[in-house]
Amino acid sequence: MKIIENPLEVSLPELLQRPAMDHAALYAVVQGVLDGVKKEGDTAVAAYTQKFDGVTFDTAIVNEAEITEAALALPPALKEAVQLAAKNIRCFHEAQVSETTKIETMPGVSCWRKSVGIDKVGLYIPGGSAPLFSTVLMLGIPAVIAGCKEIILCTPPAADGKVHPAILYAAWVVGITRIFKIGGVQAIAAMAYGTQTVPQVYKIFGPGNQYVTAAKQLVQQSGVAIDMPAGPSEVCVLADETCNPAFVASDLLSQAEHGPDSQVLLVSTSKKVVADVKEALAAQLALLPRKEIAQKALDNSTAIVVDDIERAIFIVNSYAAEHLILACNNDDVIAEKITNAGSVFLGNYSPESVGDYASGTNHTLPTSGYARAYSGVSVDSFVKKMTFQKLTPAGLHAIGAAVETMAAAEGLDAHKNAITIRLQSL
Repeated sequence: MKIIENPLEVSLPELLQRPAMDHAALYAVVQGVLDGVKKEGDTAVAAYTQKFDGVTFDTAIVNEAEITEAALALPPALKEAVQLAAKNIRCFHEAQVSETTKIETMPGVSCWRKSVGIDKVGLYIPGGSAPLFSTVLMLGIPAVIAGCKEIILCTPPAADGKVHPAILYAAWVVGITRIFKIGGVQAIAAMAYGTQTVPQVYKIFGPGNQYVTAAKQLVQQSGVAIDMPAGPSEVCVLADETCNPAFVASDLLSQAEHGPDSQVLLVSTSKKVVADVKEALAAQLALLPRKEIAQKALDNSTAIVVDDIERAIFIVNSYAAEHLILACNNDDVIAEKITNAGSVFLGNYSPESVGDYASGTNHTLPTSGYARAYSGVSVDSFVKKMTFQKLTPAGLHAIGAAVETMAAAEGLDAHKNAITIRLQSL
């Protein structure tokens, strides 16, 4: 990790900037796959699955027997862990459901807003070297709570043509039974446009590599909603002299092992803490199976040392991390001053890993600085907020003149007449 001491404020934008990449060539490749699936449906999906995953099968549909087989194959301890995580995630997300409240803005004029589940949603779950079965829980549970009528799941097949059993078991726990062995750009295309096998959805959720991310961004331009802009996973740790350097190192590595393009940032008020964390990083890194991946991420990461905690808070708010850990004294007080972060973890005993799996909060979070304006996935992500109003004759009489005046001032006479014709009938 690069170490920067007391950077000038003018240098922060460049210092905190995420790695940039040229998307032009990437988008061209992705658009070609999207167009192919849009035109040829299942035929194109099968061709791309064979090309990119090296898998050929008669159908991409996961059947009930495969789900049952997966549940039997999974170790009991892992199934219990999934059940515990599902319980906590469900508990936290059920509390997000709000009652519909009617407001009488003036006598005879009633307005209310109602949450309605998006009819059709698609969930993308990465497979590969790290099959993210936890993401099935994070996306599927709020979708069910929101009342989405149709929930489908796409995930890439392994070399043997099967889906990782933990992904299938997590889907069963959630109640998702429409599962397709399709990965990558072709999965996003199938859900966005629909094929003979895969139904078209209205909104697509889920993480993925740069190709999947680009595909989501491109289909959004054709009217399909997505959960949020996304980039490589990231963590920022704010640490002072009260932290445990070994804990901090473990948190940095837990994100660095996601991929070589992941980013970790350490902000501290102590040079000794940074030195101790670097020593702990070296010791822990040597023991990791994914140490080469983690090392590449660390090579692109930074530690910033500042003189006081207020300066540190300013820097972490400027960075707007996906995950922010407050490994410092008075973490509760500091947390109140955090305005930009996807999810915040307070104290030395709240590792980011618990949020990734089982505390109950959602791990699908804004990256690349989007936490300045975006929220993580919640029940709200799976609903539309529809407004309603109902006026009595007395209510229309009371409000009508104001609307007529405003419509006339905007030169919209038909708008005015819609009021006038009703008032004249009273």
